[in-house]
Amino acid sequence: MPREHRYWVYILARWSRVLYIGVTSDIEGRLYEHRTEDPRSFTSRYRVHRLVYIEEYTWVDDAIDREKQLKRWRRDKKIALVESENPDWIDPSREW
Repeated sequence: MPREHRYWVYILARWSRVLYIGVTSDIEGRLYEHRTEDPRSFTSRYRVHRLVYIEEYTWVDDAIDREKQLKRWRRDKKIALVESENPDWIDPSREW
């Protein structure tokens, strides 16, 4: 039986609304990596560092399934999801 943990599916954005979707078990550490990683990475190349959406899961399989689902969505549906929870696209990690 899999162990219970905390996992997050998240969406990062740039002001121009370039989007990046990921999954992690360490949201603060992963955000740090996105903001300081290899300049050839997608998030560095496109300056996609602002957290705009986050969902928490107990089981890694559920988080991975959700990440895959979101990645299959059309861009307008992803934007509608973000705006349904965060209409001003404010980065909640600023308060961490």
